[in-house]
Amino acid sequence: MNSPRWLDPDEQRAWRAYLRMQGRLTARLNRELQAGSGLSLADYEVLVHLTDRADGRLRPFELERGLQWEQSRLSHHLTRMQRRGLVRREECAEDGRGAFVVISEQGRRAIAAAAPGHVETVRRLFFDGLTRDQVAALERLAADVLARLDDDTPGPDLS
Repeated sequence: MNSPRWLDPDEQRAWRAYLRMQGRLTARLNRELQAGSGLSLADYEVLVHLTDRADGRLRPFELERGLQWEQSRLSHHLTRMQRRGLVRREECAEDGRGAFVVISEQGRRAIAAAAPGHVETVRRLFFDGLTRDQVAALERLAADVLARLDDDTPGPDLS
């Protein structure tokens, strides 16, 4: 077995700073979004994926892939959103066993009302403190990491 390639002190500081930033930013975005609109960050993410489609509908597996959620998490969350009238499920005519998740008119109104405040919060908490060069560097960094994630096959299950 190979010995671990431990993070050096600079990498360790950078990694821990990233984790703190990501956790705090996500929590703050969620709190402010809920306070301003009644939507959770998870609700908002689902609605964004649906509104990215002209017909406002996706198959559940497409949402799972886009959100990077487990099937059970998506199913439970969609059930809660459906109870609140934000989405509905429709049968798929081509596949009698399949279904679509469809944004409702109430869901469209909810995201339309939430989006201006949410984007202002994102701008205030994140982008307003960055230069154009930092934004470009962040985009390159994210693209590089995402490409590695796309190319990397999962390692052995060590559990």
